[in-house]
Amino acid sequence: MMLRTSRLTLSALTEADWPFFLALRRSPDIMRFMGDIASEQEIRTRFDGRMQDGQLLIIRDCSGQQVGDIGLHISQHNPQEADVGYAIAPSAQGKGYASEALVALRDYAFHQTQVIALNAWVLAENQGSVRLLEKLGFTRVQVLEKAFTLNGVDYDDWVYRLEKEA
Repeated sequence: MMLRTSRLTLSALTEADWPFFLALRRSPDIMRFMGDIASEQEIRTRFDGRMQDGQLLIIRDCSGQQVGDIGLHISQHNPQEADVGYAIAPSAQGKGYASEALVALRDYAFHQTQVIALNAWVLAENQGSVRLLEKLGFTRVQVLEKAFTLNGVDYDDWVYRLEKEA
């Protein structure tokens, strides 16, 4: 799968993306809202799995520079629902890349697959992602109090949902 926007290309993860994927997953700035920083071997196992399932796309800017990744995980039990998630490199944050990539992925999911609803989980403290999801029409549908433990601290996890318009 490959998606294009006016500034971005979203393409399937390849072996050449390993150093970038590793750097993102080792960045304290990125992982502070995603999870504990895992060992290189654990990160490699995740990378290999995501490369095989084809549900993670690398986001590149107009120059071809990797700026982040974004995933669409369609439920095996209910192919009308999918989870979305993204990570943008600290140097690329604040430029609208996450918004642009998420719109492209949303449009793909709603028009090229059976998906009619997207779900996203975000820590309450991740106000950048909260603002982004709400700006794109996602609605908070659930608050999971102290449901996510990160570096030994329990955080509220907010569930957001966007449904395809009829």
